[in-house]
Amino acid sequence: QVQLVESGGALVQPGGSLRLSCTASGTFRMLNAMGWHRQAPGKQRELVATITSGGSTTYAVFVAGRFTISRDNAKNTVYLQMNDLEPEDTAVYYCNADGNQWLGGDVRNFNSWGQGTQVTVSS
Repeated sequence: QVQLVESGGALVQPGGSLRLSCTASGTFRMLNAMGWHRQAPGKQRELVATITSGGSTTYAVFVAGRFTISRDNAKNTVYLQMNDLEPEDTAVYYCNADGNQWLGGDVRNFNSWGQGTQVTVSS
């Protein structure tokens, strides 16, 4: 079982910054891509950013240079630095990771989600 625990969500004023963290724990052989998604009230969950184990990144168009994803492989942790936050960024932010693990003598792929952390941008 692989657990992802997010932290860093908060209430922040427009134009402010937040840094989200997500740490993976449990038994796994390798973590591959890690990423952040978000879900606003009444909307579908959407991709924010991803990062591979080698450090290659992808971003949603709406990030527009305001967010930066990074990871510390030694700590099994992914970060999302969010700057110049807008009210439209208000959402629950979820961490996601895929990788593989030993199960019953075989290597099995997994994809796990965290419980989410609330980000609210409001004056």
